[in-house]
Amino acid sequence: MPAQPFFQVPTVEDNEDGWGPTTVPQQLEGIPYAPFSKGEKVSKISDFTGSGFNRFGGRGRDQGQGVAVFNFFHNEEEDSFHLVDNKPAAKNKGQRRFNPQRFAHRNTQFSRGQPEQPHQARQKQQKQRQFQNFHRDNQRQVTYSSSVDIRPEWPVVESIPFTSLAKLNFTVGKPEDIAFCGALEYYDKVYDRVTPKVDRPLKRTNKVFKSVTTSDDPVIRKLASEDKAQVFMTDVLLTSLMCAPRSVYSWDIVVTRAGDKLFFDKRDGSNLDYLTVAETAPESVLEEKDNINGVQQLSQEATGVNQAFSQQVLVSNGEKYECGSRNPFAEGNENLASTAYRYRKYKVSADTELVVRCEIDGVLKHKGQDELLSVKALNEFDPKLTGVDWRHKLETQRGAVLATELKNNANKLAKWTAAALVSGVEIIKLGYVSRVHQRDTRHHVILGTQVCKPKDFAMQINLHMENCWGIVRAVIDMCLKLDEGKYLIVKEPNKPVMRLYSVPENAFEQNYTDDAMPENEEAPADEAPGKPEDKDDDKDKDEEED
Repeated sequence: MPAQPFFQVPTVEDNEDGWGPTTVPQQLEGIPYAPFSKGEKVSKISDFTGSGFNRFGGRGRDQGQGVAVFNFFHNEEEDSFHLVDNKPAAKNKGQRRFNPQRFAHRNTQFSRGQPEQPHQARQKQQKQRQFQNFHRDNQRQVTYSSSVDIRPEWPVVESIPFTSLAKLNFTVGKPEDIAFCGALEYYDKVYDRVTPKVDRPLKRTNKVFKSVTTSDDPVIRKLASEDKAQVFMTDVLLTSLMCAPRSVYSWDIVVTRAGDKLFFDKRDGSNLDYLTVAETAPESVLEEKDNINGVQQLSQEATGVNQAFSQQVLVSNGEKYECGSRNPFAEGNENLASTAYRYRKYKVSADTELVVRCEIDGVLKHKGQDELLSVKALNEFDPKLTGVDWRHKLETQRGAVLATELKNNANKLAKWTAAALVSGVEIIKLGYVSRVHQRDTRHHVILGTQVCKPKDFAMQINLHMENCWGIVRAVIDMCLKLDEGKYLIVKEPNKPVMRLYSVPENAFEQNYTDDAMPENEEAPADEAPGKPEDKDDDKDKDEEED
């Protein structure tokens, strides 16, 4: 019979005062014991140097407890030997100085060991380009010329910094439509299907575009004679004042105070008749006459592209939307562009009313209803300067393209949006037009279109109409306090400042050649004041007698 397994029960000691053994086993007597806590980080089983206890900066253990048990002391040395200090040397806890070459060797070894990835190469090139552009911008400060030649005899009446315009706010009421003139053409929805792969060439237009200033408008003259309002201007001038803080280039507006009325006009050949390009871009455009990508050349190109696009996307030989009255600027059998003029009256204060002439470009049939349309074109001239190639990004990343345009043309897009809100159009149709070749400014292609709601687009570009109307009201109140005469509002070309000058009545006529005369000098006898006028009066009398 096999032996049965035997299990001997060990002796279990009962500790009435706590837990654990009550006596030390014979084989463990005389061995030193170092206490420790359960939350302590254990470094080594045996550490004769004691440095392992300082690895964690003294956290979790009292450095003087338990460690001294294992310190070695030999008392049989000669008397000349003394143990000075057995603690490890304290490290310097001060801040480490930055060494730019610290990681250079490591990066070099990494690049040698592994080939550079494509995304790493692109990031490296982008950083180098940003570094170069930063130093280039610091070295080259672009200065622009003034839109008008300021004469030394014109005194400054008021100076308005743009910082003072940021906090102006005014809520305007609902406008009153006074007149609606002209005829509009309907939008051709075929252009909604245009893409960079299926583009359309931009055709030149032979239609006539009228740019009549406020004082020469027969409708405004009639409204002024009937005392319909006290202030008169066009939407181009109104939006220039509204979006003045966003402008970089210089512009000017002529203000005429006649009785209790104010007329805001533009000069003949004013740059307000042209669109700006890359005005707010980080890479400033140079003002060079011989460069096709200069300020003036790009402005003329953008204006022609916008006019051609606004007429090409409309059905020219189809049905027309009659606005009620005939175009006030039609002469004979001119082939006028599809433009309607809406005259709206806004109340800007308790006793001041403003009449604005607004331009509308077309009509769009949407769900069986006719919606007024504003047609505008954005043009691409050099993808290398903007950083976004429309032919590659427009179809897949249209939001990035529009965001780039909002950054580079913030003032132009804000003026278009403000004009749409003031005129009351329901839709803004944006077109993307690019050059066929980068060095060819005469041939362009349409790459796509986009629809925007004016109110939603204003929120997207951070355009607050309360602030815009606050700026307009402040300028009107300032001009109403002036004496009768002619004045000039000029945006300084290189400073965020507007200045108001007092100018003579014939300041912008061709025969204006008066210069400031020194106070101590007298006019010669043959050029004394009054002589030329007397001769002109004698000629007029002779002509009347004949």
